[in-house]
Amino acid sequence: MKSCVILVFLVFKIVVSHSRCDTETAVLGGERKLGKGYVSAVGDPGMTRDGLRLGLEAWNFCNEVGEEAPKMGSPRAADCFDISASSLSKRPSLLHKVTEADNKLSVGGPFEGASNKAMNNTDLYAVEKELYLGSKCEVADTPNPWQFWMVMLKNGNFDTKSGLCPQNGKKVGPFDQPGRFPCFGHGCMNQPLLNHEYTSLSEDMSLRGSFNGSYDLDANLGDGFKGISFFEVIWEKKIGVGSWAFKHRLKTSKKYPWLMLYLRADATKGFSGGYHYETRGMLKTIPESPNFKVRLTLDVKQGGGPKSQFYLLDMGSCWKNNGAPCDGDPTTDVTRYSEMILNPETPAWCSPTNLGACPPFHILPNNAKIFRNDTQHFPYSAYHYYCSPGNAEHLEQPSSTCDPYSNPQAQELVQILPHPVWAEYGYPSKRGEGWVGDSRTWVLDVGGLSSRLYFYQDPGTPPAKREWPSIDVGTEMFITDNEQVAEWTLSDFDIFIPSD
Repeated sequence: MKSCVILVFLVFKIVVSHSRCDTETAVLGGERKLGKGYVSAVGDPGMTRDGLRLGLEAWNFCNEVGEEAPKMGSPRAADCFDISASSLSKRPSLLHKVTEADNKLSVGGPFEGASNKAMNNTDLYAVEKELYLGSKCEVADTPNPWQFWMVMLKNGNFDTKSGLCPQNGKKVGPFDQPGRFPCFGHGCMNQPLLNHEYTSLSEDMSLRGSFNGSYDLDANLGDGFKGISFFEVIWEKKIGVGSWAFKHRLKTSKKYPWLMLYLRADATKGFSGGYHYETRGMLKTIPESPNFKVRLTLDVKQGGGPKSQFYLLDMGSCWKNNGAPCDGDPTTDVTRYSEMILNPETPAWCSPTNLGACPPFHILPNNAKIFRNDTQHFPYSAYHYYCSPGNAEHLEQPSSTCDPYSNPQAQELVQILPHPVWAEYGYPSKRGEGWVGDSRTWVLDVGGLSSRLYFYQDPGTPPAKREWPSIDVGTEMFITDNEQVAEWTLSDFDIFIPSD
C-alpha cells in the first residue's frame, strides 16, 4: 500500500483534511464495481486535490493556431496553485504558479525553454508555451510527474483558401470547396477572446475560478450572448470536501456553427491524441487496452440541439497503419478516435443500406465477429459512423474515409451510440440514459470495449499496441442550423489501471 501525505488545516476551529494519495482514496468510492487491484493513472485522482492544476488550449480546424487573437496572446493558459498551511489563527492562502504575464505570452515573447524557431511561428510558439506552463504547474509523482487537466476549445471553421490545413498530413495549397465547410470569409479560423478569473478562496472556504470568452472578436459579453458564440468553464470546490465540479457552457452562432469544448486527461509527456508534438497533461501512466476503467459523474443540463455530438467519453490515440507507434511524421501517423455519443437525437448513419459508414465487423465480448453484411445480427444502430484513414491502402469496400483536413495527420473514427451491445462494458444501453435530467456516475470498462472495436490495419502486420494518451468528456456541436447552447457539469473524473 502506498503511503499518503495528509495536509491538515485548522481554521476557525474547523479541521479540514486533504489527502494527496493517488491510489486507495481514489478507488474506495467505486471499488465494488471496479474490483480490487486498481490504482489511478491520473495525477489528481477523482479531481479531489484542493491545489488545482488546470490548463487551457484553443485550436483551429486542423489542430494548429494560425493567427493569435488580438491582445490575447498565444491561445494557451493555466490556473495552477498550491494551498499554504497558515498559522492557526489565519486562513490558508493560494499560491498561484502561473502569472497573468505568463498567460498573455504572445508570439515573439521570450520565455524559459523557448526555441528560436518558435519565436516567429504561431503554431510552434503555442506548443512550446504549453510546455512552459506545464513546467510551472508540474507536480512530482511516481511513476511520472504530471501537469494539469486540460480544457480544449476548437473552432470548426475551415477557410479552404487559406492553405493552413494539410490533407491527410500532406501540405496542400489553397483550394475551392464551397458549402462543405463553414467559413464566413477571411479570418474565420481565428482564435477566441479569453477572460480568466483566477481561482480564489471565499469566506466559506469555497474555491472558484473560470475561463470564458467568445470567438466573435468584436463581442461585448456585457450585452448578452444573442448572435455571438460563447464558451465558459467554471470550477468550484470546498477545501477538503469531495471533487471539483467543472461547469461547462458552449454556444454556437451563425458565424461559428461548429465548436468543440472538452475537459481532457492527456499524456504528461509524448504525444496526446490528435497532435504530432510534445504535450502536457494529467496521465502519469498511459492506459492501454484492455486493462483500464474510467469513472466520472456527468450532469447534462442542456444538450445543444440535434447536432451536438455529446461525448460521454472520447478517446484519442495514434499508430501507423502497419501497427507501429507514431513518431511525429504526419504523413504516416494516424490519429485513432473512439467516441460514445450520448445525444439521443444523433442518428445511426451505419445501416444495411449504408455499409460504408459501418466498421467491417462488430466484435462481441467473447471475441466472436459479426460482419456488417450479416443483416440479421450486425448491430447497425450501435454505430453512428465509422470512417477509415484517408491514407489506408487496403480498405474493404464499400468504405467511407474520414475528413482529411481536421487533424494534422490522417484520422480514423469509431463513433458509437447507446445500445444493448455496450451494456457489458457499463456504457448506456438505450437512448436517453445519462442525458438531460438523468445525472449519473458511470464506471466504464473502457479498456475492454476499446480492445474490441474495429480499427484499420494493413494486412499481415502485427497488431498495434492500443494506448490512449487522451481521454476526455465534452461536446462537438457539429455545424448547427441555429444558435444552440450545451451546458453540463463534470466531476469525479478518474482513470484506473491494474496496480500490477
